[in-house]
Amino acid sequence: MQFNTLKEFRHAIYPCFQRAQDALFETCDALLTEPAARTYAELSLSSRFTRRWPSLYAALKDGCIDRVTLQRVVAQFAPAPSPSARLLLGLDATGVARPESPTAKDRTYLYVHNLPQGHAPATVGWSFSSLVVLPESPSSWMYVLDNQRIPSASTAAQMGAEQLTAVVPHLRERPLLVADRHYGSAKFVSATAAIECDKLLRIPGNRVFYRPMPRHRKHQRGAPKKDGTPFKCKDARTHRKPTATWQGRDDQGHRLEVAAWSGLHYKQCRAVTLTVIRVIRHGASNKKRDPRISWFIWVGRQLIPLQHVWKIYRRRYGHEHGFRFDKQDLLWLEPRVRTPEQFQRWTDVVAIGRNQLVLARAEAKVQWQPWDAQERPVTPRQVRRSMGAILIKLGTPAQSPQLRGKSPGRSRGARIKSAPRYKVVYKGKPDAKCARK
Repeated sequence: MQFNTLKEFRHAIYPCFQRAQDALFETCDALLTEPAARTYAELSLSSRFTRRWPSLYAALKDGCIDRVTLQRVVAQFAPAPSPSARLLLGLDATGVARPESPTAKDRTYLYVHNLPQGHAPATVGWSFSSLVVLPESPSSWMYVLDNQRIPSASTAAQMGAEQLTAVVPHLRERPLLVADRHYGSAKFVSATAAIECDKLLRIPGNRVFYRPMPRHRKHQRGAPKKDGTPFKCKDARTHRKPTATWQGRDDQGHRLEVAAWSGLHYKQCRAVTLTVIRVIRHGASNKKRDPRISWFIWVGRQLIPLQHVWKIYRRRYGHEHGFRFDKQDLLWLEPRVRTPEQFQRWTDVVAIGRNQLVLARAEAKVQWQPWDAQERPVTPRQVRRSMGAILIKLGTPAQSPQLRGKSPGRSRGARIKSAPRYKVVYKGKPDAKCARK
């Protein structure tokens, strides 16, 4: 059954490549069957790539991908969750560093995580927003629904809202979105309010919410207030009695306390009612990346059981594991292309290859290495080793290359202009005076 699903997926993806169709498809197959490749050019050594090595870069330069059809096809083949679980989506952004590429257009400053103290946590490059289906346990088995570059004129929250608007209608059931605190803002909640999707979003500990105004108010002058009393996460005196509470133990046996306050809203988004959730983990180290108190908001239909809040949010870590696999194994950062459009095509090829690994997981005959722990779950890297035998059975819709003869080359006396240089775009906070104008 899974074998037929993978075959249908490959034949549905093939028409999405509108130009350089065969070269792009064979590039994806080469990526799946050449695990020893450490550079982009080495993919041409794969037996699945029947063209010469310049066709790799020519495919990214001349190719064209119908991303609207691609989003629809990928959503239709998304893996279904187990009967007792919900379809869990993850939304996050990651950077593609290009600090020494002045000919690359629309680069911005990117934050760099986990640097030693004293190093500037910034670099230059492109940023990508990734919407994925998260695995049921934190691992690198994520399924990519959409991976799109964030232009300098947009933000990660704006791009994430656009991706949800385009992809969620094609899914087979109402999903649950999990995201970090960069998405727990009033703008993101307002932009995604009409989407059929529940959201569990982490927020910073300094957020302020408001209760609704009482219907009966005393006679007084002036316009009536639009917001009730405030709820400040940092000020326990404003919390009052929670709507629901739960206490228990986490998977490591540490005490866990969860409290929820419903009926709140953002001042900038009064039309959307949400629930604020506080999670206290007594086993946390209380460092910057492992705080003892974490805050969340729930936007959607019926609130999930409080004992599942932290367990569901922890599944978001699979998104970071998936990024690491794409960058280290699937050569996502390797091609040195000039334009962001070319790198977007390569990003789509990498996402298509990763999704084929997910669909081939049940059919793969894993080739165990002596150092592999066979009692652990199978990894995407192990499935990738057996993709060559799977693709031989599946075949390919791509056509064989046609020889075009020898290129005439550059004409005598031609003068080639230098490639244009572009300045790095600085995305600062808008000035208050400029915003009023």
